Amino acid sequence: MFISSQTSIKVKKVLKDRLLFGHEPTPELIAILLVYFVQGILGLSRLAVSFFLKDKLAMTPAEVSAMYGIVVIPWMIKPVFGFISDGVPIFGYRRRPYIIFSGLLGAFSWIALAKLVHTPIAATVAIAMTSLSVAISDVIVDSLVVERVQKESISSIGSLQSLCFITSALGGLITAYLSGYLLEHFSIQTVFLITATFPLIVAAVPWLIGEEKATVGINFDRVKNQIQQVRTAMTKKSILLPTAFILIWQATPNSESAFFFFSTNELGFQPEFLGQVQLVTSIASLVGVWLFQRFFKSVPFRKIFGWSIVISAVLGMTTLLLVTHANRALGIDDYWFSLGDSLVLTVMGKIAFMPVLVLAARLCPPGVEATLFALLMGIHNSAGLISHEGGALLMHWLGVTETNFDNLWLLIIIANLSTLLALPLLNWLPAANEQRKQEENINSPPSLDIKFFESQVG
Repeated sequence: MFISSQTSIKVKKVLKDRLLFGHEPTPELIAILLVYFVQGILGLSRLAVSFFLKDKLAMTPAEVSAMYGIVVIPWMIKPVFGFISDGVPIFGYRRRPYIIFSGLLGAFSWIALAKLVHTPIAATVAIAMTSLSVAISDVIVDSLVVERVQKESISSIGSLQSLCFITSALGGLITAYLSGYLLEHFSIQTVFLITATFPLIVAAVPWLIGEEKATVGINFDRVKNQIQQVRTAMTKKSILLPTAFILIWQATPNSESAFFFFSTNELGFQPEFLGQVQLVTSIASLVGVWLFQRFFKSVPFRKIFGWSIVISAVLGMTTLLLVTHANRALGIDDYWFSLGDSLVLTVMGKIAFMPVLVLAARLCPPGVEATLFALLMGIHNSAGLISHEGGALLMHWLGVTETNFDNLWLLIIIANLSTLLALPLLNWLPAANEQRKQEENINSPPSLDIKFFESQVG
């Protein structure tokens, strides 16, 4: 009995110190981590959605790209959900009811995709609802993280955010390969129904969250004060110009949808192999985050963004080798080239993306950190809408369809070269001396936003 008790104590200590980064595994922490885990595990349906739109609904690459732009909208208006949650309690609670609603909405949306959706418009609505579900739960759980971060000691700063990111990444890793494997052995509708079970976990966890009952009614004064603070902050050039830079850089057209059609229709890539690619890219994402934290987090913004833009544009051109089949002339199989290309591009993409989160966090003045951070990330996500819609227009103009890939090479060139348009605007970012001042004055950073394209279709 004594040995068993001692063993139990040791296990709890290891769980706390090594696995939970020094955080006590309380019911509330477990609830928070479960929400992030579900965000990652929803990637189970990523390939199913893509094949559903392509094969079942016969949508073109341009239509798919346009649809993906629309379903980003809930992530653009995340601050609105934060305002509503803070100012409009339901039955006296500001967190629990919204998390329950988001979980039930997610489950219903995936069931609708499996049973009720038969047209592109209906698919757009259903997938947008899945996006809305995750966006709402993400806002609420982010607010819980921010509240906990504010109580952390200096030595623990950032540990909770890291734990949340790793939990979400773990969910993504678990389902990356399974997303393709299941499609090889089950129908698309079955995969949707399996996915529908996971939002129900989100709907169940609020009972683990300790929340005091708030005064029923809308707190107009609090909402008005938040809006005024955000408006004041956004009129400052030190915040407005870097935000505009990120928007312009990320809003350039992309060719993702067209390349997916090319991979499946022209190269004959099957779902299971695409699942393997997703597994590789999921691991590569973690490698990219580690490389940034280890080697690049202290590099001045202008330098790291400048090099990221140039290197990403150059590496993006390697896709041309696959599109023109030049890789075969070099003796490299399509499958191996695709795996290697995805690995390198994902690592570089994550290294380029992490500074966006850091910059957004450091732009937030004290007193309005969480709200302004959500707004900045909403603006960043709006660039995703512009990017997808711009890509859809280019596909239409160049005549790239589900069967015609003659101009896909030109689409890829335009998409990659257009990212270079942000280079002349690097002086909109904080200079090195200004960055050092921000680092000296920074307090606890807000919770890092888990991006839509890491937790949803796309």
